[in-house]
Amino acid sequence: MKHSYIQALGITKEYHKGEQCITPLAGLSMEVFPAEFIALMGPSGSGKTTLLNIIAGVDSPSSGSLRIGDSHLDQMNRDQLTRWRSRNVGYVFQLYHLLPVLSAYENVELPLLIHSMNKRERRDRVETVMEQVGLIDRMNHKPKELSGGQEQRVAIARALVTDPSLIVADEPTGDLDRHSADEILDLLVSLSEVQKRTIVMVTHDPKAAARASRLLELEKGKLLLGK
Repeated sequence: MKHSYIQALGITKEYHKGEQCITPLAGLSMEVFPAEFIALMGPSGSGKTTLLNIIAGVDSPSSGSLRIGDSHLDQMNRDQLTRWRSRNVGYVFQLYHLLPVLSAYENVELPLLIHSMNKRERRDRVETVMEQVGLIDRMNHKPKELSGGQEQRVAIARALVTDPSLIVADEPTGDLDRHSADEILDLLVSLSEVQKRTIVMVTHDPKAAARASRLLELEKGKLLLGK
């Protein structure tokens, strides 16, 4: 029997603005299996990014349970979540979030600086992931010297450099032309199928969602459809 990698049960998230209670997630339950590539779709305000941040350990649910691997995230405090996230999650953003004063190599190396690794170990790890994303010859270039697609591949290398089992991606192709977007999606599919990493991606693009192994649709904080 195949066991789930992510198991969310009755996840609710509430925010309070004065006397108003905002509920982006309302009792959501879902399962994701190891090495699945999941696309999350839904209208603005449906809870996609809130769910992504909870899965990534960036935020915590107001109620419900969340297990990822052997870890129960709903039982962790902020410091515990930070440590868990640094070991287990690679986050890919729509707008790359690369530091313009650093080279591609230095941007990818950043997450390793909080780990107990020497300079040689860090270099080996950075070169490995830069090779995986096809940018070994661009390591010394700064972001302004790269195309948008290349910048996103640097961002994916940065997400991979700590060897996480989970990749979360928030609109990773939203700022790219179709050709560059297809290259990034090819890379994500390979990470799932070849490297057996679990990927959860938020997207508004049906063509991007079609590349995932399964589609989950949200509306008003609830799961509508799984394919």
